[in-house]
Amino acid sequence: MNQTRTFLIFALLAVAWLLFQAWEKDYGPQPPVAPVAASTAGTDTSVPGATSSTASPAAAVPGTVSEASAQLITVSTDVLRLTIDTRGGSVVRSELLHYPVAPVTKQNPEPAPVRLLDDDRAQYFVAQSGLVSNQGDAPDHRAVFSVAQTSYTLAQGQDELKVDLTWQDAAGLKVTKTFALKRGSYTVAVDQKIDNGGSTVWAGNAYEQLQRVAPAQQKSWWQNFSDPSSHSFYGAAWYSPEDKMSTLPFADFAKKPLNHAITGGWAAMLQHYFFVSWIPLAQDANTYSTSVINPDTAQPVYLIRAVGPALSVAPGQSLSSTSRLYVGPKLQGTLDLVAPGLDLTTNYGMLTVVAQPLHWLLSKLHSISGNWGVAIILLVLLLKAALWKLTATQFRSGAKMRKLQPRVNALKERYGDDKMKMQQAMMELYKKEKVNPMSGCLPVLITMPVFFGLYRVLMESVELRHAPFFGWVHDLSAPDPFFVLPVLYILVMLATQWLSPSAAGMDPAQQKMMKVMPVVFGFMFLFFPAGLVLYWVINGLTSLTQQWLITRSVERADEKAKEA
Repeated sequence: MNQTRTFLIFALLAVAWLLFQAWEKDYGPQPPVAPVAASTAGTDTSVPGATSSTASPAAAVPGTVSEASAQLITVSTDVLRLTIDTRGGSVVRSELLHYPVAPVTKQNPEPAPVRLLDDDRAQYFVAQSGLVSNQGDAPDHRAVFSVAQTSYTLAQGQDELKVDLTWQDAAGLKVTKTFALKRGSYTVAVDQKIDNGGSTVWAGNAYEQLQRVAPAQQKSWWQNFSDPSSHSFYGAAWYSPEDKMSTLPFADFAKKPLNHAITGGWAAMLQHYFFVSWIPLAQDANTYSTSVINPDTAQPVYLIRAVGPALSVAPGQSLSSTSRLYVGPKLQGTLDLVAPGLDLTTNYGMLTVVAQPLHWLLSKLHSISGNWGVAIILLVLLLKAALWKLTATQFRSGAKMRKLQPRVNALKERYGDDKMKMQQAMMELYKKEKVNPMSGCLPVLITMPVFFGLYRVLMESVELRHAPFFGWVHDLSAPDPFFVLPVLYILVMLATQWLSPSAAGMDPAQQKMMKVMPVVFGFMFLFFPAGLVLYWVINGLTSLTQQWLITRSVERADEKAKEA
């Protein structure tokens, strides 16, 4: 296969991949969900019932008086700033202090941190926990707790910060909800200690849940195409040791409600780069479920919950129910240390087998270079070194085909429109001159999975979010703001076409198509992450340099042969 046709192969594969992504997002198969007797989409399920009850208390609607804040507590560590509402002890806001909403620039040196959890009605996303019982009062996520102070900060030299909220009823039942945060950690330990000061046995369940509204959709095709977050998964996820991670997009909450007992799992709400997850104790069997609150409103609330096993506390005794809340980025290599399967929240899809090793290699190169853009360049150089002999064979064949071009043109004039005889004559000529026209295919087939794998890494890996490269490129995961890299790629492609043999046997329409391919690719790369275009520019420059050197060596060898 000659060099010119490789551009067409690449274009078709790229377009096919983008179309497949769009189709998979809208119509792709969803993971199986355990069946339930009836849909809970229309049921008010903000508060669960105890395991022995068939009734659920009335739910509170986000933004209404019944969920008005009692008192807000600010808890700050070196990486997290949480806002806890004393109504229910719910985490209603979270700011990730090391992750700004925009890249750091001279014009904006201190952008605001990402707010993941938020009690604002438009972005409503909260983490709740509580207790339910069929035998009397129990503090669910609507009960009002008391607290000693309203501001807690992890002091210099302090490794752990604890916040205690207390609730007590007239019968003597006391519940202490403790939040424990550690330095450098996005994991919050949440302990609900039950002290039964009454005269009867208290029985009930602990639960943890996440509620959120679906994020607003981008309105224009330009925003949807150029914004990496529009291609990422938003919705609920849960994990079981048997079935691994399963996901449920917001659109399917009403159609495929979850109701499944899992031991050693977790429940989460995922979005681009970040997620929130409740992680119960690994040895406890929890009932996981999903539902939609106010499904007929303009902004329904989506809920995923884990209800723990039955608890029993005798008079004068105490018992604790413990779980963990993760509020933070999808950091690969560390999440599995928090809980099994938590690293699966970074979802590379069908390209995981390529993307994960690429991310690992890029991380190693970044540890050497200190810059993700330089790491991408080093990755290209390593790949080119590994494929040097293979691509050298391709370029030598291309150089020979270019030398044979006058003879190929003569064959075209001789056989005219008889394409079969033309192809036979060309094959005989290539065989006689020991030229392999298929040599250009293999390098493309090898580099294409790397290209698409790197695309997924750049789109989904939070480590490359807002990663600067040089000068005008402040974010390798976003498109080049001044289109410098796409223009460089067009120039590289034009130079490559000039060095490559023209496509023999290609009709005029195909030849015109090949001439406009650099512009087509340049337009496509306007919307691609700058890191991906950087990869392809460096790959093209190294290939062009290698091709020029080999072409010159073949020409010099021919000149020496003529002189001899």
